[in-house]
Amino acid sequence: MRLEVIATCMDDALTAEANGADRLELITAITEGGLTPGIGLVQQVAKSVSIPAFVMVRPHSRSFCYSKYDILTMAAEIKQFAASGAAGIVIGALTPEGTIDERALETLLPLTDGLQVTFHRAFDELKDQIEGYRTLCKYPQITRVLTSAGPGPAPEAIPAMRKLVEESRGKTVSILAGSGLKPEGITSFIHQTGVTEVHFGSAVRYDKDALSPIDPAALRALAESIHSNG
Repeated sequence: MRLEVIATCMDDALTAEANGADRLELITAITEGGLTPGIGLVQQVAKSVSIPAFVMVRPHSRSFCYSKYDILTMAAEIKQFAASGAAGIVIGALTPEGTIDERALETLLPLTDGLQVTFHRAFDELKDQIEGYRTLCKYPQITRVLTSAGPGPAPEAIPAMRKLVEESRGKTVSILAGSGLKPEGITSFIHQTGVTEVHFGSAVRYDKDALSPIDPAALRALAESIHSNG
């Protein structure tokens, strides 16, 4: 089992590493679902923590449909992050018709220079997630999909999550479950869905407030619970 935790600053990154996180998703604008952080923070995190840091590349929160200028912005950021010491990036792009924007991927993925790539929760706005998953499997740079298996919280989509996990068996793109997960009931969720990676944000912060710091005790207890599952 792997536990990914959202970090929005150096304190988050250090607290997450010290209390059992296996990987960071580094973002800014957490209340908007996460936007691209500055290169200074990315460089500081990359040289200060030993667990992998995956950097959000999302230029705005209006939608997941991007103009050519958005794509150029994302391309410039990916080039910087590839040289920063980060382990990966987190991206996603859709067409207005609700399918994977392969033209965007074909522009951006060649710039990743060995970085792993997570396709983020834009995936949850697809009309057909299984078809979308199969599309993503065509791209060797993409190693995982962050998903709640639908438009709502992950705990409300257990059958759909299990179906995605079954689809992913033997393939190169793993399923990272996130959105709405809570420490309470996480063991049952893991057993029911078969996921091997989970993603937490607000649920491990003081008062479960997105703008509060990570609660070390809450994260440590969660990490121990998750890692005991294998």
